[in-house]
Amino acid sequence: MSKKKLFTHVLAPVIGGSIVGYLANKNARLQYDKLETPSFAPPGKVFPIIWPTLYTMMGYADYRITAKEHNEEAKQWYAVQLTLNYVWSFLFFKFNLRGVALIEMVFFLMTILMTAYSFYELDTIAGLLFIPYIAWVTFALTLNFETWRLNR
Repeated sequence: MSKKKLFTHVLAPVIGGSIVGYLANKNARLQYDKLETPSFAPPGKVFPIIWPTLYTMMGYADYRITAKEHNEEAKQWYAVQLTLNYVWSFLFFKFNLRGVALIEMVFFLMTILMTAYSFYELDTIAGLLFIPYIAWVTFALTLNFETWRLNR
């Protein structure tokens, strides 16, 4: 595959995540700072480092899968998990629906697991690239739950 396709696959989720982050998180920092958060909540400056890294890894994994035959199911899982990723930010930050965001994140994590599995079946490296993403979203699910619980 070409460098242009690699660049496009990697950049697409990074740009999408940046746009969603801007739209969903606009003025959310002030609201979030007023919330009671668990002691293990990371500082806000961690998120702009973690998410572009994860988006880059998933974009590279998607690039690797695109070259494989019979990748339709994997590509569908990828699109669904990425959509749920973007939706979560609006639910949690923009609309302050932390309980709904928590439920959505359970489905979101399940689709990440299905994406990782379907990628792994086609390309071992592509599947393994999802491990940090799975770990982070599992942590984020716990953080979402605790933030919801502390602010009901």
